[in-house]
Amino acid sequence: MPLSPPVSRQLRHRRAIRAEAFERDDGLWDLEACLTDHKPRDVALAPGVRPKGLPIHELWLRITIDRKLTIVDAQASSEWVPYPGHCEAANPAYRALIGLNLLNDFRRHARRLLAGTAGCTHLTELCSILPTAAIQAFAGDVWSTRDSATDATNGDSASPGAHREPPFQLDRCHALRFDGEAVRRFYPRWYGHAPRGVKAGDAPAGQAPAPVNGSPTPDEHGASAQNNHEVQSHSHSD
Repeated sequence: MPLSPPVSRQLRHRRAIRAEAFERDDGLWDLEACLTDHKPRDVALAPGVRPKGLPIHELWLRITIDRKLTIVDAQASSEWVPYPGHCEAANPAYRALIGLNLLNDFRRHARRLLAGTAGCTHLTELCSILPTAAIQAFAGDVWSTRDSATDATNGDSASPGAHREPPFQLDRCHALRFDGEAVRRFYPRWYGHAPRGVKAGDAPAGQAPAPVNGSPTPDEHGASAQNNHEVQSHSHSD
């Protein structure tokens, strides 16, 4: 459903954030996030006028992760900034992301390390989109999104015991809640499912992603109980 028609208005600012994921030849994955700010007019900045068409910000953040979603490398780049020669000095600080895990309370740790004067406000903002970008990248390639029990019924091969947990995306958003119509229609075996250890009436906790081709799940590597909140939170940071 589209947004309601707007009242008469003028564009004053445009911010764009995009993220791309790349599977590398060495088995690692790169996530690249970019933030840009534009104004549809000349802008008077402290160092001088920024002509219309040139960005106020163009900031890049690249992290390299393994299949456990642990960051093994990180770098930042500030291509366009409002204070050239000064904003770029924050870029090396983002090496502090190395060693963090995207499913282990990542947003809180990133803020602790890089919020305020420790980093760049907007590069630190980009950190918040990395967990769900990685999850979307891994879905279907690294983690199974299919119900292996149903696949086996349809003649597809399923590894023994793989069907004991629901597909990882279930119960992580409103549309795919276990008591919702989408689960009843597309994943009927899991309709009304209550995760192990959750009593009837309790809010169900998310399940760990199911592995594909033998790749490990986050919980096998010490992910905390708060990981599920990190995965489920698609629209806000911790």
